[in-house]
Amino acid sequence: MIFSQSIEESAKIRQKPYIAEPFIKRWLEMEASSITSKSLVMKLIKSIGVCSLFFLLLLSCGYGPPKEQTNAAAKKQQVRPNVIVILIDDAGYVDFGFMGSKNLPTPEIDKLAKSGAIFTDAHVSATVCAPSRAGLMAGQYQQRTGFEANGTGGMGLSDDAITLADVFKTNSYNTYALGKWHLGDDPSDHPNQRGFDEFYGFLAGSRSYFPLKKPSVNRMLQHNGEQVIFEGYMTDVLGDQAVKFATESVQEEQPFFMYLAFNAVHTPMEAKTEDLQRFEGHPRQELAAMTWSLDENVGKLRQALAGMGELDNTLIFFLSDNGGAGNNTSSGGPLKGWKGNKFEGGHRVPFTISWPGLIPENQVFDGLTSSLDIFTTATAAADLSIPKEHIVDGVNLLPFLTGEKSGDPHAALFWRKLEEGAARVGDYKWITVEAYGSVLYNLAEDIGEHNDLSSNNTSENEQLSRQYKDWEDKMKPPRWEEGESWMKVTRHIHESLMENKTPAYTDPGGLKRATLR
Repeated sequence: MIFSQSIEESAKIRQKPYIAEPFIKRWLEMEASSITSKSLVMKLIKSIGVCSLFFLLLLSCGYGPPKEQTNAAAKKQQVRPNVIVILIDDAGYVDFGFMGSKNLPTPEIDKLAKSGAIFTDAHVSATVCAPSRAGLMAGQYQQRTGFEANGTGGMGLSDDAITLADVFKTNSYNTYALGKWHLGDDPSDHPNQRGFDEFYGFLAGSRSYFPLKKPSVNRMLQHNGEQVIFEGYMTDVLGDQAVKFATESVQEEQPFFMYLAFNAVHTPMEAKTEDLQRFEGHPRQELAAMTWSLDENVGKLRQALAGMGELDNTLIFFLSDNGGAGNNTSSGGPLKGWKGNKFEGGHRVPFTISWPGLIPENQVFDGLTSSLDIFTTATAAADLSIPKEHIVDGVNLLPFLTGEKSGDPHAALFWRKLEEGAARVGDYKWITVEAYGSVLYNLAEDIGEHNDLSSNNTSENEQLSRQYKDWEDKMKPPRWEEGESWMKVTRHIHESLMENKTPAYTDPGGLKRATLR
């Protein structure tokens, strides 16, 4: 670049009389005596001009830009993005301002969404917490390693599973996991053994948002295995620690990958007194207060990044681990079903991606998208290689957000949990329950999944059934189940919703009461 600029400048100089040129020419002629080929110098003077050759000699003698300036420019070109995955828990599809909520204010999360792309047809790979997280963390259908049912079966992630953190850590990123883990409580499944330098969170699937007097090992807040005694509210504690980790990385001039898994808005429905007062009289007071705190802490992290000049260089994913739960007053809006079942309300989630330095703002993307895409997109953004032996089922979303590609990132998506399964191909959605039957919907015309087309659209029904079977043949059987009572509840919910009926019960307690009647 310096060379080309010098040529351009010298061309401009030659167009006008330049008082220094005779002096420079005499200096070059004298210097030529110390150069092996004087005739070469004379030829260069004639071909490129006196001033151009003068500048070239200056550069060769070290009179170019300061070395520090050159190093700084090179370093700027080599800057790798920070990557943050903000995973929230059991949030409803329409429970954020950017998804259309009118009574759950989320100004900070809305700013995040506005700064990038909102996905309207985004799905997680499972309708319950643990397997959904396993899919996201490995970028592949969790059934490839038998992680299918909720809980962890005392086993957790497969020992040979490669995580997103593994890839980033191998490439000299600082790696942080915060909040809810829920991917196994065996020592081999601890976040520090799955690619994370730092773990500040808890192993269990849920816990109180406030300090516990004698927490179990799985429910205690810990930092790399050591219990943390904290005061205050868990969402705030995790937000503060996220800012601390990000600040440390920036000060070290080291890029970072952060997995920030807030347990909000999972039960128990607990909020700070001041937030409850803010929403006094609200029909969903606890959820509104919990969501407000979540919003504040997302804003806190973005503001810290902006203050350090890192926001434009940070790729942020924001999504829920599954659809809204049936016990936290969340709302799926027009969607049928909720957490735990294969209807849209169980796996279609609020999802946004922001990277101000690359992704244009104010986008709405309607293509079929999956949480499995986070692995592929994040590694592509950082220009990292994925181990050849690791199968990825996700797609790099960046070309779709920069205008290089259009359409659906996925032609098909699949779900399975024990006795229930589903397939999405184009506009059609197919749901099956073992030893019961299947239903077919056209989501473009029936987003609420009310009109079963399986009898009339036999070709589509057979096509989706066949594609699901082909996918299923590539997966491993589940390594554990969920227990008889939950399996009965899940089956009952699916059968009821397939018949457009309200389930008589939605949890094992309700099943027990129904049995006693």
